[in-house]
Amino acid sequence: MLNPVTRATDRERVDHYEPGHADTFPGLLIEALSASPGTAAFEQGSRIVSRGEVLELIGRMASAMRDAGLGPGDGVAVRTGLSPEAFAAQMAAHVLGCRVVSVKPGYTARQLADVLGVGVAAVILDPSTATPELLHAAGSALVLSLGPVPGVPGVADLLAHPGDGRLPAVTARPDDVALLTFTSGSTGRPKGCVLTYRAFAAQWSCYRGWASIAPGFAESFERYLLFGTLSSLVVVNFLAPCLLSGGTAVIPEDDGRPLFPYAIERHRITGAIVTVPRLCQMLDLLREERVDVGSLRGLTVSGSPLSPHRLLEALDRFGPVVYGAYGATEAGIISLLTPEEGRGAPASVGRPHPSVEISVRDEEGRPVAAGHTGEIYVRSPFLMAGYWNQPEETREVLRDGWLRARDLGHLDDDGLLYLAGRTRDVIMVNAIVVYAGPIEKALASHPDVAEAYVTGAPDERTGEAVHAFVVPAPGRTPDPAALAELVRAELGADSVPQTITTVSSVPAAPSGKPDKRALLEKHLSL
Repeated sequence: MLNPVTRATDRERVDHYEPGHADTFPGLLIEALSASPGTAAFEQGSRIVSRGEVLELIGRMASAMRDAGLGPGDGVAVRTGLSPEAFAAQMAAHVLGCRVVSVKPGYTARQLADVLGVGVAAVILDPSTATPELLHAAGSALVLSLGPVPGVPGVADLLAHPGDGRLPAVTARPDDVALLTFTSGSTGRPKGCVLTYRAFAAQWSCYRGWASIAPGFAESFERYLLFGTLSSLVVVNFLAPCLLSGGTAVIPEDDGRPLFPYAIERHRITGAIVTVPRLCQMLDLLREERVDVGSLRGLTVSGSPLSPHRLLEALDRFGPVVYGAYGATEAGIISLLTPEEGRGAPASVGRPHPSVEISVRDEEGRPVAAGHTGEIYVRSPFLMAGYWNQPEETREVLRDGWLRARDLGHLDDDGLLYLAGRTRDVIMVNAIVVYAGPIEKALASHPDVAEAYVTGAPDERTGEAVHAFVVPAPGRTPDPAALAELVRAELGADSVPQTITTVSSVPAAPSGKPDKRALLEKHLSL
């Protein structure tokens, strides 16, 4: 028997959203699973899990969580591996109207404490993720597992609950918080993007709107390659059209070879989303190896800018199946570049989703004409409601219903969007936003360092790479290895500079600010 947690005070009357309400979340998922229970939802090795079985898992785990006292508004942190059970557990928490808190792999102990410190009543994990650090950060929260965790007392096994054999009644309320998904944490403290159930429903159904822009895009989800982590909003949002449209999510087993392109050949994959580094690695490998990737109908590239020559190379290699996607954690997917438009405008990030409005504005917030560069503002049903308990940061990016993407760009006369840079000093490493300022602060805290300057540069392995330049303190000689370890401990592996160069001084730009680009050009051969 699971130990109950304290119920929220507003739970005496709960509005129910029964299956069949396709405009609610997760009601639209429940309806889709119920409509074709015999079809394959997941394929993991030789194991096939049908939609009916996923629905049964969701119902059983929702019943277990409800028996434990969880319900609308309760915080439920999720840190699991990738499996049908993990997906079902997260959806079960959504069925109950809980506030799901995504916990990404790789967080430092400090970041775990921040993420789990947002008020969680329960933590869902599995035997592979039940680390001492996670269990310590869970504190007094109820710990629920997908399977037994030997040697750890007080852990309840969700899969052992018998359930009641009924379809789960959705008790989620549209304006409650559905998800806290965190930015990279590279500021030192991860920011929790708040998505309501209403916004989450809009994100899950947004794939239908791409038909007017990319008619063949939906065909790519017939056999969708599912990898990475369910704590990634991108992964979950690209899983949505697969499950809602009758496709199968294929979770590949590790056979020791690169996932791309070998898993595509082995599993006859029709669609996947990849980062720029993975695409570049696949293109490089295919120059040397013959691998059949002819099953692909849609390969979506996202996470960081893709150079025009690489996009054209990918189109030449794979044919008209390569799409470019531009989006943000705070806004979901914003625009999509089709293979046809990519041929003619490879520097573009595509056309906005039909439900997305884009306004390009000057420094005073005034709209600029087509062809003129300014800051990109976005308005759509997918936007976050704000940053959790960070009102100043929320006011900075959300203004009168518009989100400041904090990217620079322009729209052309045909409505295609082009990016020109960022308003923030950030670096995209493996599709993760890394902030230069906190790295500089960490480096400068070392007694051997007087000044620290951090910038990014293109890197085909990681999209962009972090490069640091340090001015030594008088009489000191900085040790790059020690500095790298300091950054790793403070901010995590993604923030560790690829290079740390000792310089005697830093050139100034015309504005009087440190010229980081000049540092790159003078000291590194990039």
